[in-house]
Amino acid sequence: MISTVSSQVAEVSFTGAFDLDASTRFLEGFAPASRPDAAAEPGILRMAFPVERTWSHAGVVVRQRAPDRVEVEVFAEPDVVPLAVAQVRRMLSLDVDGEGFTRVGAADEVVAGLQDRNPGLRPVLFHSPYEAACWAVIGHGIRIVQAAGIKRRVAERYGHEVDVGGVPLISFPTPEELLKMDSHPSLPPAKVERLHAMARAARDGLLDAETLRAKDSAEALTRLLKLPGIGPFSSQLILIRGAGHPDVFPRDERRLQDEMMRVYGLSGAVSAARLERIADAWRPYRSWVALLFRTERESRTGEIGGRRS
Repeated sequence: MISTVSSQVAEVSFTGAFDLDASTRFLEGFAPASRPDAAAEPGILRMAFPVERTWSHAGVVVRQRAPDRVEVEVFAEPDVVPLAVAQVRRMLSLDVDGEGFTRVGAADEVVAGLQDRNPGLRPVLFHSPYEAACWAVIGHGIRIVQAAGIKRRVAERYGHEVDVGGVPLISFPTPEELLKMDSHPSLPPAKVERLHAMARAARDGLLDAETLRAKDSAEALTRLLKLPGIGPFSSQLILIRGAGHPDVFPRDERRLQDEMMRVYGLSGAVSAARLERIADAWRPYRSWVALLFRTERESRTGEIGGRRS
């Protein structure tokens, strides 16, 4: 059943460079999102997602109206609109002051090159830490493209179809909807149980983005590590790509380490601690720069989008 509601429009202003088309192109190649159509309409991004705290489904159409402003049209019940707009700001990293990001490039020519090749690109996040946690569970131990297919099928079976300005989009299941999944042909029982644990954690506020962002990053990561099946890599994914923390170095992300070693010309045994010291120069945008490294690697290898196994 497709949900259809009247729309409300909100204007979101921000500081620093941002290009909505760069975000849609990134989303189009981001396998976990399963959105190969994301860049189909130049200057427009359509999304559907469960809105945190209310856990009702919403659709949004984002249009960039000026270099420092986007328009967000929300298709949801009136009381959900402000929360949906805030979630869009976080998903597109517009809730972070980006003015100082160019100064990071001025101090590091490698970062400057990444910025030049990806103008206006800010991190594009999962819709919520809850969805990021579910992705971590689904994707554990299997290929990214395979995991993306499973996540899409879970959404189609247990999620909700939303009419987003005349375009139907599937919204990921809310926690309560996901708890109705007793089994799935592509998921072992242990993963189903862990998905239920993520749903309960989200329902109970343990995966709330604002709460995670308000904590010291080390404290937030420690909190996430207490969730069943969530290890260091997954906890960093949830905090950085789910909650949108702008200044965390994902020290357990092997692909990032390999790309840093390649671009900085490092060879031999290089510790994560040494790479983390290099990343100290990226503060307070370590998450942002890490994304540019991963984007660079993906454009070269195609390993996330499925062009390479």
